[in-house]
Amino acid sequence: MALLFDFGGTLDGPSHWLDRFLAQYRAAGIDITRAEVDPAFDHATRTGYRATRVLARFGLKDLVRFIVGHQVEYLRKDGPERIRSMIEASGAAGRHRMVEQVTASFVAETAAGLEHSRGVLTALKARFKLGVVSNFYGNLDRILAEFRLDRLMSAVADSSKIGIFKPELGIFEAAIAQMRVAPETIAMIGDSLGKDCAPAHRLGLHTVWLCSEGARADAENSAEVADRTIRTIDELVELKW
Repeated sequence: MALLFDFGGTLDGPSHWLDRFLAQYRAAGIDITRAEVDPAFDHATRTGYRATRVLARFGLKDLVRFIVGHQVEYLRKDGPERIRSMIEASGAAGRHRMVEQVTASFVAETAAGLEHSRGVLTALKARFKLGVVSNFYGNLDRILAEFRLDRLMSAVADSSKIGIFKPELGIFEAAIAQMRVAPETIAMIGDSLGKDCAPAHRLGLHTVWLCSEGARADAENSAEVADRTIRTIDELVELKW
């Protein structure tokens, strides 16, 4: 049997990148809500997807700095008035410090999450083929190598390299082709019911929903597309397939 993992919010930590950025902005002294961060997060993500040629060379820190920089610039120009005023008043030096603080904290949290996941994946590698399928920026292979996860993977499907983004079925089909095993022998593990579990379910894969604290409200709908629900990826080591 084989296991396919989502990356962001699954292998690198127990929550979505948006929620983690929100926590880091608040830690940096920015009084901001999730709804206010969301458009900046979306803008920076889409900008990153268009900059694959540049980002393909980036490691984790440079990637996160790029994303945070574009988030802060969006908030400065198009955020709520009180946020615009706060960021503008800080000046260029203040914005630089904010970007560096949020970047450093986010990277440290991600590094800790990936370190933990490497231990779990190492244990699973003895029983399963492993792979990753992720909406990413063309440098997922570099990030995996940076944290010594590449040697554990039989498949890596990076949306920006393939040109197909979840929840489109093609990105999962690309990962399946790399795995060289039948879809019914693969389980997809991810934190999104819509982007991870639903499309994998349509292709005949087993599906495991990583239900983080912020996603509990969706639990009542999970049975339609998720065969199993877990709270942490540690549970996978004990699961009987």
